[in-house]
Amino acid sequence: MARIALVTGGTRGIGAAISVALQQAGRHVIATYAGNNAAAEAFTAETGIETVRFDAGDYTQCATAVAAIAANHGTIEVLVNNAGITRDTTISKMTREMWDEVIDTNLGSCFNLCKICFEGMKAKKFGRIVNIGSINGQAGQYGQVNYAAAKAGIHGFTKALAMEGARYSITANALAPGYVDTDMVRAVPPEVLEKIIAKIPRGRLGTAQDIARGVVFLTADEADFITGSTLSINGGQHMY
Repeated sequence: MARIALVTGGTRGIGAAISVALQQAGRHVIATYAGNNAAAEAFTAETGIETVRFDAGDYTQCATAVAAIAANHGTIEVLVNNAGITRDTTISKMTREMWDEVIDTNLGSCFNLCKICFEGMKAKKFGRIVNIGSINGQAGQYGQVNYAAAKAGIHGFTKALAMEGARYSITANALAPGYVDTDMVRAVPPEVLEKIIAKIPRGRLGTAQDIARGVVFLTADEADFITGSTLSINGGQHMY
């Protein structure tokens, strides 16, 4: 029977590529989204992957959704925390609301879903957790103190969680993408994007599929000796 995999923010961009790659690897995938119904419907029509709408930063909504998934499909054994937003500006202009929104969605969602799914994984004596960090959580980025803090927090959170999960055959790893060719990155002014690409030794942006392949690797049944690690996929831009 296929393992149940939940991918937050799994209907667009990197998340969509992860969802499809896990499906192709034999997982029964459920992708979550926060509010774009049209994109979710189009994604399901194209891939056949079930989608569920809830706010990953809201603990109660997460608990309700996971309970429904478990009732309909069984225990979630593969969890990919990919949901993320940006609210970029310098700290002089950043409001507390902009800080809280990014921390709650990007880091709080990891706590919410890992906590809720952890007991089921313990009972199964199997779990694969991948939390999507970022190169900017490793190296920092101007105008992103909220985003960089959330992503850096994911890296530390993952290492600590790996220690707790090891005895139950639950692995927890982080994956830190570099700059990937998504709508978010393509919205960067061309002259700025050109400078970013110039700093990438491989000479190009990453693709969503580059990241998805890393997630498939870390969530494989056979990947049981890889835990507490951060896999950086960034074309050599930052080695950490």
